[in-house]
Amino acid sequence: MKIDGRQMRTIWIERDGVSAGIIDQTQLPHRFVTVRLATLEDAARAIRTMQVRGAPLIGTTAAYGVWLASRADASDEALEKACSTLAATRPTAINLKWALDEMVAAVRNRPRNERPDAAFLRAGEIADEDVTINRAIGAHGLQIIEDIAAQKKKGEPVNVLTHCNAGWLATVDLGTATAPIYAAHDKGLQIHVFADETRPRNQGAALTAWELGHHGVPHTVIPDNTGGHLMQHKMVDLVIVGADRVTAQGDVCNKIGTYLKALAAYDNAVPFYVAAPSPSIDFEIADGADIPIEQRAAQEVATITGKTSDGRIETVQIVPDESPVANFAFDVTPARLVTGLITERGVITANRAALAQAFPERAEVRPKSNRMVG
Repeated sequence: MKIDGRQMRTIWIERDGVSAGIIDQTQLPHRFVTVRLATLEDAARAIRTMQVRGAPLIGTTAAYGVWLASRADASDEALEKACSTLAATRPTAINLKWALDEMVAAVRNRPRNERPDAAFLRAGEIADEDVTINRAIGAHGLQIIEDIAAQKKKGEPVNVLTHCNAGWLATVDLGTATAPIYAAHDKGLQIHVFADETRPRNQGAALTAWELGHHGVPHTVIPDNTGGHLMQHKMVDLVIVGADRVTAQGDVCNKIGTYLKALAAYDNAVPFYVAAPSPSIDFEIADGADIPIEQRAAQEVATITGKTSDGRIETVQIVPDESPVANFAFDVTPARLVTGLITERGVITANRAALAQAFPERAEVRPKSNRMVG
């Protein structure tokens, strides 16, 4: 993607060659700030505090975290510590665990002096693979949008509703749910996006709207509870969301509020698609009820940050001092509510047979006892 005319990814190697750079997403949309990651602790903190977020980018950042750790200490003990530290940062997104497994496999049987270079190589491959996967998701999702566009009156846009941020900022480049949108826009199709604000962290209002605006995609930010109304009034042609984890039977775990959008879509016969890269598919879990759901700090719900009329960035409290707060970060949408999974290998049905057929090499689950990452 381009920011102010400059081609960028969300994570890169700094010019010093020994550290990684990221966009600090906690500062968006009002400030564009980059951060240097020089140590394992820097990478873990970036994931934990959501300077980086989105399942694919979390996994890639963790991969580079292993590389940074191996530069300081390439022993088995250090590798185990690095993976344990990074795995504990965000429990729900399966890409994190997948990336750590990939990094362990890349370095485990190598001499210590070769491990940093091997880790650097595999982390770079994971980043590049994410871009390739997202480009393929964009191509397959574009066909869906083109089919809908063909049924519209001339000049009418295809209206897409999306939730949270499954865009460029959630991946290394292009995004998952946004990849078909960018592909359609770049091809000249008339397209418009309704971006849910996505409380409590406002990733739709702050991040999706920011990146869509920079790419020139027409969009409207809406309160989270508006989607059902729009669907009732035939103002949404399809919903495309991302996924933090897809189970072996096709249940989808994503940002809290996704389930409600799926219910509204189902009730109004609006197609509900999930952009699901293969590293987000967890063949070890069948039932979505078994996915660990992260509960985050009450402060995310109790406060809100924004820009004042005089340009200051301020955080204010919006709930009473004495009110307790619950902050479940994700919910699970049953497979029965999903029209299709847009993967890098095509649009497939959300069920066990289709997933296993599309990804046979992933469906053969490796025994957990062989893994260093718990």
